[in-house]
Amino acid sequence: MSFFKKSENGLEVIAHRTIVMLADARHSFDLASAAVLSGADPESVAQDIRTTDEHINQAEQTLRGDLVTHVAVHGPTDIGSVLSYTLLIKKIERIGDQAKNILDLAEEGVSLVGEDDISELIEVRRVISLMFAEVADLMAETTKEEAQDFYKRATELRYQIESKIRYYMHSEEPGHYAVPRAVLYRYWKRIVSNLAGVVTGVVEPLQKQGYSDDADLDG
Repeated sequence: MSFFKKSENGLEVIAHRTIVMLADARHSFDLASAAVLSGADPESVAQDIRTTDEHINQAEQTLRGDLVTHVAVHGPTDIGSVLSYTLLIKKIERIGDQAKNILDLAEEGVSLVGEDDISELIEVRRVISLMFAEVADLMAETTKEEAQDFYKRATELRYQIESKIRYYMHSEEPGHYAVPRAVLYRYWKRIVSNLAGVVTGVVEPLQKQGYSDDADLDG
């Protein structure tokens, strides 16, 4: 089963550009996370991240126009796929926004380099980054079982992240310790949720998208 192999109806170029959008979002995520966790100078990555975010936004607008054109040319036959693409590219655009928000943390002076939990934080970042690559593969070719497996693992990670957010919200740690972590985990939660939403959008009927149990696809 492949959502994106649509050579018979002319959507293959749009499919490829959607996956490129996801790669751009991962690029921004990795750079922004490095600024917070690895000591990268925020000024050295800020322009790259913001330029990439502009590319993502422009790609979303262009793809929306292309999808409208596709419907105008080919009629309503592909309307389900077109609407699904529209939802997917919005989720990817939101991921780019969250990466930019992580950069904002770094520019506010947040650096967790050398902190007691840095190894744990870096591991969560590593897992999320790998999820981007897995999502790209699943977008290109997947079965419903593979998509469901990914969604299950993403949901488990989201629950772990939520527990961290609750912990820091009620923690007696000083604000300068707890607040940056709670905010960072919140951005990570939204990224994981939208990655899961992209995968479920590949296999779920359009009318069910965004209504999975316990879903949090907020951008």
